[in-house]
Amino acid sequence: MFSRSISKSRCTSTTVVNYRSLRPYAIRHEPPTFPTIPKCPSPTCDCSATPELPPSLPIDHKAKLNGTMAQYSEQILICTGKDDWLSRIEEENSGDNLAADIKELLGRGGIYSDPYHNVAVTNASFPSSTLKRAEVLNTSAYLLPSFKYIPFLPRIYFNSVQALIKGYVLPNKLNPAHDSLSPIHKDRLIRQSDYARLLHSVQDVTDILILICGHGGRDERCGIIGPVLQSEFKRLLAQQEIDVLQDSMPQSLDKENSKSQGIEQAEHVKNIRKTARVGLISHIGGHKFAGNVIVYLPPQLQSTDGKRHELAGCGIWYGRVEPKHVEGIIQQTIIGGKVIEEFFRGGIRQGGEILRL
Repeated sequence: MFSRSISKSRCTSTTVVNYRSLRPYAIRHEPPTFPTIPKCPSPTCDCSATPELPPSLPIDHKAKLNGTMAQYSEQILICTGKDDWLSRIEEENSGDNLAADIKELLGRGGIYSDPYHNVAVTNASFPSSTLKRAEVLNTSAYLLPSFKYIPFLPRIYFNSVQALIKGYVLPNKLNPAHDSLSPIHKDRLIRQSDYARLLHSVQDVTDILILICGHGGRDERCGIIGPVLQSEFKRLLAQQEIDVLQDSMPQSLDKENSKSQGIEQAEHVKNIRKTARVGLISHIGGHKFAGNVIVYLPPQLQSTDGKRHELAGCGIWYGRVEPKHVEGIIQQTIIGGKVIEEFFRGGIRQGGEILRL
């Protein structure tokens, strides 16, 4: 395995790997393969006011939203415990951070660079899980729409980052455009399950994840609107009997200790009541469409009638969301399983299928 120390020199050209250069996908006119409604219903409750923005930074209400989500295969959501970052997140902590490590491997010139497998790298306000050795700095990450939580990526050597990329992020099958590559090169770009075993206590994500761009260090619009939307989602989700969990996964993920700590009982309760986590994230493109919201609905999610939720396993991207729209998104998308067309920027299904109107 790899055991070199983390390099201090980083390429900082972009935050999103093989992402910014993509053109938005072409809009098709075939009927969508998922339930939709044209407009968001008017709110029935008192809503927080939409915050005032600087006159020089208006929201674009004229451009079409459909198709403005750049196509991607996986989103790596890095748990930082912070709610804002430098404009280029890979420059945080003088370049010594997980986003920079991933960029070094997957970015242009990286050993695993693949223009046909596009990975979005995003920081999140969720804190990382705690290691037993407090002196060892640890970073946790979500993989979406794979719906995996990687709790332990110790910041000592590159080993854990290599295992993350090679065991969970690379594709299981290469694009046919790679047919002319040598066997060695192909082998380097394909996922290998042996690497996944090197990461401990990896969990399936069963919580609804609501991710709101709050990257004020990149654009003031998201920095102003994001925190207001975060508070509104938390407040209204609780009113719908959806438990809004604290911004961290369980401190202990050891299976042998789970019985004594009552985690099995907690999991049983979790299966009865829906649970959600609401966090702020860094730049995802389209600041002029703030508020930008991604709703990831876990594959196990059920609808109110006990059947599989219509959007289970999907990530739905919305733009131009205001506090007055939060109730409608909760009712129609999170509970009802319908995409609201007027806000829809794009979506992705577990397995990589891109959702379009």
